[in-house]
Parts: sequence; structure tokens; C-alpha cells
Amino acid sequence: MRGMKLFLSIALFVAFTLGVVAFSSVADAKTVKVKLTSKEIDWKYDNAGSITRAFTFDGQIPGPVVRVTEGDTVDFILTNDKSNKNSHSMDFHAARVNVLSEFAPIKPGKTKKFKFKATKPGIFFYHCGASPMQEHISRGMFGVIIVDPKNDTRPKADREYVLVQSEVYENPETLQEAPFKHVVFNGRAFRYDPVHDPKASGNMLVAKPGERVRIYFANAGPHEFSAFHPIAGIWENVYISGNPKNELTGVQTYTVGPGDASTFDLISPVEGGNALVTHSLKGALTGGIAVIVFKNELTAEEEKLGKNGNLVVK
Repeated sequence: MRGMKLFLSIALFVAFTLGVVAFSSVADAKTVKVKLTSKEIDWKYDNAGSITRAFTFDGQIPGPVVRVTEGDTVDFILTNDKSNKNSHSMDFHAARVNVLSEFAPIKPGKTKKFKFKATKPGIFFYHCGASPMQEHISRGMFGVIIVDPKNDTRPKADREYVLVQSEVYENPETLQEAPFKHVVFNGRAFRYDPVHDPKASGNMLVAKPGERVRIYFANAGPHEFSAFHPIAGIWENVYISGNPKNELTGVQTYTVGPGDASTFDLISPVEGGNALVTHSLKGALTGGIAVIVFKNELTAEEEKLGKNGNLVVK
């Protein structure tokens, strides 16, 4: 009898503990509301101020960084601005839904709502899937969604940056028939590279020697592959699709195809600079270079870069 009571006590304790764990897991997950508006605007695609007609999310290239945690539910609303001339849609690579329903395009002035659960951790591409898709992507209608792991086994990053590679075409409507004019990071040729373009319009990426810098990198394409390489550095770790289970160590160059993304960790033991490039050099030398400077003393403004959600350097 005493043994039976002990058994029942243990069984009740285990059941209660499992219940608490299960409840805790459900309670920790949350619903994240995400609202984006498609906007057709004029965009400066180089540091000289050259203009192209762009399709964007919220008037920026790349679109806003969406960040959630594994297990969260994304409650998404897309509004197609009434002043637009084209239908637009949203294709989240982090979602598992019905392509004919949730990802279907909407006309100007309309709104679409849908939900999905972020079941896999990593960095995922998002983009407009309205036809012709290659035109909408090449005009800038893309961004990234970061799904942080629920139990992150990676070393903590000191700084985090987002870089999205894409191509700029002379005429996006006929881009199948012509080579690209520029390969760019975050919508602008040489945006973070005053070495190759003194008119570079953005700050360089910065960090201190010894800091772990995490680069969330996506390739919007729509056609070219990226051979992502840190000149004068080595990728400490590469996490394929940003998933901690897909880990590579000590990598010189890693290929990211159109519509794909991965996470790259970089640590410099010395002061100086690294140039983050696509080692497909035609792409690099037409704009696909971002300089990261490592120095011991940073200004107050530089200290803010790559921290507290400041992932995209303006």
C-alpha cells in the first residue's frame, strides 16, 4: 500500500510538472501583429541620386525587419495603397499556408489579412509574389523576417546587422532580356562603401575587435547567386537558413541563392576593416560591397549601430 501511494505521488508530480511545462510553452508563445503597406515610389538606387520607380513595403528597401520568436503567431495585415497602379501580395518564406489564398494578390485600395505560426527558427526572405514576380522583386519589394530560436544554442551576438542583396536593372519590365546594371546591398549601390564610392550615402557597419557580429543576410535576386565572403576575415560560423541546427564553422565563402537567406557570424581579432562582398566580382564591383570597420573607440552614435533593433544601417 505504501508503495502504491509513493507511485501515485510520483505519477501526480510528473503529470503536474509536464502540465506546467506544456502550459508554460503555450503561455510563452505570443501573437505578433504586423502591418505593412505596399507603396510605389521613386527610389535612389545609387549614391549619385539616380532614380528608379520602386515597389516597396512601407516606402523603404528593404522592407521593415519583422522579428518574432519560434512558436509565435504572426497576425499579418497588408494594405495596397490606393495610389498604386499595381496589384501586390505578400509571400513569407517563414509561413506554411495556402499559396492560392494567403499569398494571393490584392488590388490598389484593398487590404488582406492572414495568420501563420512561426514554427521554424531562422532568417527568412519575404517578398511580393504578384505577377510578374521578377519585376516586383527587382523593383525592391522584399525584406526579411527573423524567427529567433525558442532555445538559442548559439553564442550571443554583440551586434546584429541585416544586409539584403538584390539586382538593379535598366528596365525592370524586361529584365529577362538584359544583364543587371548593379548588384546592391539594402537597395543602393555601394551604400556602405566609401572606398569605391566617396559619395556613399550610409554609415559603414562598425564593431569593436573581439565582438561577435551577426549578419542576417538574404539574397532577393531575382536571378543572381551570392558568394558571400568577408575580405580580410573568415566567417566564424554560418547558420544555413539561420537555423542553429544547421551550423558550419570557419567558412571563407558561402553561396546564398536567390530567395534564400543565412546567418553569418564574424569576429575580428584586430582593428581595421573587412569588406563584405559577393565574390561574384561583377556583382561586387557594380555595388555589392559593404565595409565593416573594427575599432576600439566608437563614437556615441556608432555605439548604437547593430544594437537594440537598429539592424539596418541608414
